[in-house]
Amino acid sequence: MKKWLIPLALLAAVPADADWVLNSDQSALSFVSTKAINIAEVHRFGTLSGVVSAGGQVAINIDLDSVDTAIELRDERIREMLFNTAEHPTASIKARVDSAALDALEPGQSTTMAFEAMLSLHGNERPVTMEVIVARSGDHSLMVSTSKPVIINALAFALGDGVEALRAIAGLPSISLAVPVSFVLAFDES
Repeated sequence: MKKWLIPLALLAAVPADADWVLNSDQSALSFVSTKAINIAEVHRFGTLSGVVSAGGQVAINIDLDSVDTAIELRDERIREMLFNTAEHPTASIKARVDSAALDALEPGQSTTMAFEAMLSLHGNERPVTMEVIVARSGDHSLMVSTSKPVIINALAFALGDGVEALRAIAGLPSISLAVPVSFVLAFDES
C-alpha cells in the first residue's frame, strides 16, 4: 500500500463523527533498543496517522517504513529483516477512551487515563496496557503522552527471528527482546 493511502484508509475506516485528528507534525513515537547488554539507543517513527471518534474509538496507524534510527543501513535492515514491511507495512493501535472525560477538559487542564489497547504488529494482535496523560493544550487541541513507557515484547509479535537476524548481521552478543515505547500525540479537533 502506498504511504499516502495509509492515512486515507485509516480515516475511511472511522465513523464520520470523528472529533479529533492526529497532527503528525506535532506527534512523536519513539522506542529504545538495547544491544550488547547495556547499550541503549532511542529511535523513532516519522509517519503516524490517527483519529479519536466522538464515541471514544481510537485508531492510530504507524508507518513502519518510516523507522528512523539515524543510520540508513540499520533502517533498511529493520524494515526488511525485522518488520518485513513488504508484507506488514503498518502497525496499528485500537482502543476506546472515555470521550466524556476528554470533552470535560478545559484548556490547560489534564487528566490521567489507563486503558487496554489492541496492538496489531507483524500480523499479530495483542492487548497492551497504556497509562497516559491527556492535556487540553488549547481550545481545539489535545496532547496525549505516555506517563510511563509501554513495554513491547518482540516474541509476542513473532519478531524474535527478526531480532536474531539483526543481532547476527551486526555481530552483536545480544539485542533485547523487551522494547520500551513512548509517545506524545497531538490531536486537533475536526
